[in-house]
Amino acid sequence: MTWGPSDPAQPRTLSGIPLDPHYGTPAPGEFPYTRGIHPTMYRSRLWTMRQFAGFATPAETNRRYRYLLQQGQSGLSVAFDLPTLMGCDPDDPTALGEVGKCGVSIASLADMETLFDGIPLDQVSVSMTINSPAPVLFAMYLAVAEKQGVPYSSLNGTLQNDILKEYIAQKEYLYPPRPSMRLVTDVVEFATRHVPKYNPVSISGYHIREAGSTAVQELAFTLRDGIEYVEWALQRGLGIDEFAPRLSFFFNAHNDFFEEIAKYRAARRIWATVMRERFHAQDPRSLKLRFHTQTAGCSLTWQQPYNNVVRTALQALAGVLGGTQSLHTNSLDEAYALPGEEAVTLALRTQQIIAHETGVTAVADPLGGSHYVEALTGEMERRALAYMERIDALGGMIPAIERNFPQGEIANASYDYQRRIESGEQTIVGVNRFTQEEEQKLKLLQIDPTVEKTQLDKLRALRAQRDNARVQAALAALRTAAAGTQNTIPCILDAVRAYATTGEICQTFGGVFGGWQERSVL
Repeated sequence: MTWGPSDPAQPRTLSGIPLDPHYGTPAPGEFPYTRGIHPTMYRSRLWTMRQFAGFATPAETNRRYRYLLQQGQSGLSVAFDLPTLMGCDPDDPTALGEVGKCGVSIASLADMETLFDGIPLDQVSVSMTINSPAPVLFAMYLAVAEKQGVPYSSLNGTLQNDILKEYIAQKEYLYPPRPSMRLVTDVVEFATRHVPKYNPVSISGYHIREAGSTAVQELAFTLRDGIEYVEWALQRGLGIDEFAPRLSFFFNAHNDFFEEIAKYRAARRIWATVMRERFHAQDPRSLKLRFHTQTAGCSLTWQQPYNNVVRTALQALAGVLGGTQSLHTNSLDEAYALPGEEAVTLALRTQQIIAHETGVTAVADPLGGSHYVEALTGEMERRALAYMERIDALGGMIPAIERNFPQGEIANASYDYQRRIESGEQTIVGVNRFTQEEEQKLKLLQIDPTVEKTQLDKLRALRAQRDNARVQAALAALRTAAAGTQNTIPCILDAVRAYATTGEICQTFGGVFGGWQERSVL
């Protein structure tokens, strides 16, 4: 089956929608949304400026959030530390030396309460970048809303909750693929029924690209992951137009300016056509691919770090010209450490300058009609569809992951890119050309080494003060739910409200589902 529309060089009318007389493709806001999902795009509303942030303790991250909101940021995006991402508490032996280092440490509802202290959850959009333990952190977020008196229906934001890309690229998985997909679907079902304005999964190509994929691989594997999530939700009994409007995507913005713009345009076109022709969606919102963009962390260099400001600005501009709905701009110092306050302010100002000084928001898809961009969009589409058809032939994304197909493709692409850098075929300014002996000095953010002790002390106090009989009863009920077929979110909520910890809840699931070991990529 061919899902994509005709080659842009030979446009056709789609469902009676007239083609744009200037560009030969439907206008912005018209199926298949190649030129944007809204007719007016940024003339009516700018993208959400959502800087990814989190470090050390919840209290320190809360202060950073307040600072960013004061500087004009319009959405919060939570970065968790590695123990939290791996479903571990700060006192887990594997957490030693990692607590609060790459993000904020969240071990319980008490930590989440501190994280959002003084930040009304009905007045800010909150994105949480977490995957295997995503149902647990989602439940903590909901419980904080309850304590604030905010109804679920008023919550707005996004949970990454994309476990497939963990097996493909980032490797922060806890359980085997199928029970993990069951948990993702639990969140989708619960959010569809009870948290209607929240995006329950952000299907992420970002980490696929950071692992070394090409732009085509990022596009293909991300959209095929999206198909997998749709199929699981349909098997659960949800109607396509019940949940599809709240699916969102997350893409990388890398260095090849026009290739990235074409990638976003092709993504919208493929997704709209797949949703209509493969899944027979009727609601136009189900067809519209909404996405967040983050500039490419893997493109940042520790050599000549101020060059990263230029890279980030151009990557951000590609995201905007490609029609992103929200954007994170990396800071110049992130090749060394988590961003400092001055660096993150400059990164935010980069977005604000693009939005308010360049004039690029005056028209939707300003590069539409360019022979190069239109041809590149069509090429991206064709090559991505070929990958997606190969995955279908393998039986879907889970069998493909089990056979290491996407992992192997990414490994080969990553090797080839590094080979080209080392041979000089691919220029990286300041790294293999235009180098200088004396490197620029930066003032870097330092994580207080006492953070780990602070979090451990808080965790010990919590366990001493909470009703541990209530915790054990809640975990026992969760274990029963996990072993059965019911949606686990209500039981996770009960455990969270009793102040069961992230690690305790994840270990409960692990006792039922077991673990997962990936085969080596040969």
